[in-house]
Amino acid sequence: MKFNKKLQNIKTYEAGKPIELVVREFGIEPKDIVKLASNENPYGCSPKVQSAVAKIIPNMALYPDDSMLKLKNALTKKYALEHKNLIIGSGSDQVIEFIMHAKADENSKILMNSVTFAMYEIYAKHVGAEIVRTASQEHDLDEFYGLYKATNPAIIFLCTPNNPTGDAIDTDKLMEFIEKIDNDTLVVVDGAYMEYAAYKDESKKIMPQELVEKFENVIYLGTFSKAYGLGGMRVGYGISSENIIKELYKLRPPFNITTLSLEAASVALEDEEFVNNCIALNFQEMKRYEEFANEQKIDIIESYTNFVTLCLNNTQNSTEISNALLRKGMIVRDLSGYGMNAIRVTVGTKEQNSRFFELASLLL
Repeated sequence: MKFNKKLQNIKTYEAGKPIELVVREFGIEPKDIVKLASNENPYGCSPKVQSAVAKIIPNMALYPDDSMLKLKNALTKKYALEHKNLIIGSGSDQVIEFIMHAKADENSKILMNSVTFAMYEIYAKHVGAEIVRTASQEHDLDEFYGLYKATNPAIIFLCTPNNPTGDAIDTDKLMEFIEKIDNDTLVVVDGAYMEYAAYKDESKKIMPQELVEKFENVIYLGTFSKAYGLGGMRVGYGISSENIIKELYKLRPPFNITTLSLEAASVALEDEEFVNNCIALNFQEMKRYEEFANEQKIDIIESYTNFVTLCLNNTQNSTEISNALLRKGMIVRDLSGYGMNAIRVTVGTKEQNSRFFELASLLL
C-alpha cells in the first residue's frame, strides 16, 4: 500500500512513557512508580475543577458547545482581548498543526531553535517544508535574525520558556526581534510554560495582548496542560490578530474540544490561587535539584518551567541512566534524541523528588 511520500522522513513523536506501560514491562506496582517525564503538574488540578466536571458528566451524550463561549469569555477576561483574537485547540500542538497547514507548503522554510519542541519539525514535515535550525542550544536572537535574513522563512518558532531545556527569552529582546520581522513572516511565540516564567522573573513575562496590539504577524500559544494541571483534558489556545485567527478557523474541525475539557479549562481560570500555590511549590522544590546537581558535579540549565535539564558528564550516558531509573520505577526523559547527553526531570512533589535523588545518586 502506498502512502503520502512526505511521511517517509517523519519520526513518530515519542511521548513520556505512561505508568501503565512500565507496570506491564517491568512488573512494578503502580504505587511504586514515579512519573517525572511529561511535565505534568504533580499537584493535579484545582478541586473546583474536579467538582465542576463531575456535575456535567450526565451531559456527555450531547456534543459540546462548538462556540466554546464559556472558555472564550474566561480567556478574554484574563487577557483583555476579544473572541476574534482566540482559537482553541486540542492542546496547543493542534493549533501548531493549524498554523503549519495555513501558512507553509513544500516551498516554505521554517526557522526554529536547534533544541526545541519536537512537534514543530514533525508538522513542518507534514507539509514538506524545509527546516532551518540555529546552531545555538539556547535562543540566540541575533543568530535567528541572521538566518531569517538569509532564508526568508514562512514561520519562525520561538519557544519561551523552551522545551526541553527550560531557558527563557527576555521579553524586551523578544519584542525588539519581532519588530525587525516583515509582516509576511508568521512569528509563533509558544508560551506553554509562561505561567512559571512570569512567576519567577518579571523580565521573562509575556503579555499576549501586547503582542496582538503591536504586531499583525504574531500568534501566542498557551495551554492548560502544565500549570493548570489539565494534561489529560487536552486544551490549548492561540491568541493573534483577527486575520490570522480567521484563516486558522478554516482548518479547525467541529467539536474539537470535549464538553468536559471545556468546563475544566473554564473553571481552572477561576482559581488562580491554586495555580500560583502550585508554581510556588515548584520553584521551592527546584532549589533541591540545583543543590543535587552541585553535589553530583553536573550542570543544570537554569529553568523557568516546571522541569529541570540535567546535563551529564562525558563519562555518563543519558540513555543508560534513564533506562536504569526506569527499571526502578522512575520515569524521566532521555534527551539523547535531541542530541544532548542530558535528562529532563519534571519537578514533582517533595516525596517524588526525594525518591529521584535517592535513585539518581546511585547512578550519577
